[in-house]
Amino acid sequence: MVLKVLGSSSAGNCYILENESEALILEAGIRFPEVERAMNFNVGKIDGCLISHEHSDHAGQILSFPRFVDVFCSRGTADKIDAGEKSKMHAVSANTPFEAGRFRIIPFATKHDAAEPLGFYINHPETGNVLFATDTSYLPRRFSGLNNILIEANYRMDILEENVRNGSVHHAQCNRTLQSHMSYATCLDALLANDLSQVNSIILIHLSDRNSSAEEFRQGICEATGKNVSVAEKGMIMDFNKTPF
Repeated sequence: MVLKVLGSSSAGNCYILENESEALILEAGIRFPEVERAMNFNVGKIDGCLISHEHSDHAGQILSFPRFVDVFCSRGTADKIDAGEKSKMHAVSANTPFEAGRFRIIPFATKHDAAEPLGFYINHPETGNVLFATDTSYLPRRFSGLNNILIEANYRMDILEENVRNGSVHHAQCNRTLQSHMSYATCLDALLANDLSQVNSIILIHLSDRNSSAEEFRQGICEATGKNVSVAEKGMIMDFNKTPF
């Protein structure tokens, strides 16, 4: 299995877990023609698309997705997107498992300024147990048996405060960030609160363009966890298996 990053920012978020015969799309913030190209147009193997919440950088391109793609999100998210018959949407609930092909998924509630946001705990024989948590001010629970992690590290408090002081970030925007996104410190605390003994890769996602420092975030979490840590960048492709071998 590989992880392909098509976007990981406020400009648009989309990730693909893919092998030769299967694919699971995480978020629909990128137009489907770009997804097609990333998959070499082998789109018949798509098992589904997970959407965490309705904001445009995560769900704004869902109408460009063909109806044969099964879309999974909360009822609150589905109502906000209001795609009607143009998308094949399935409402899922926190803590209720479901399957998309061989991907077994448990949604969990997150904390964001959206109708009914979700994160996802994903299992596949090749990836093992994957945590996907974005656009949440904290991780609301611990997870067992993790093998790979995609987690938000949106901002660092000292950088954000300096940007407020110099006027590049408005106070209202700062308050929204604090209430709805995960800071570097909270991300690190969340990681260390979980058993990382079987984790192969940690991918930091959805870093703020202005309020983060990609290399400092990567290095700091690498040193604290002793794990392989990467920062998601558009165009990145990496092995995403249960083990590195």
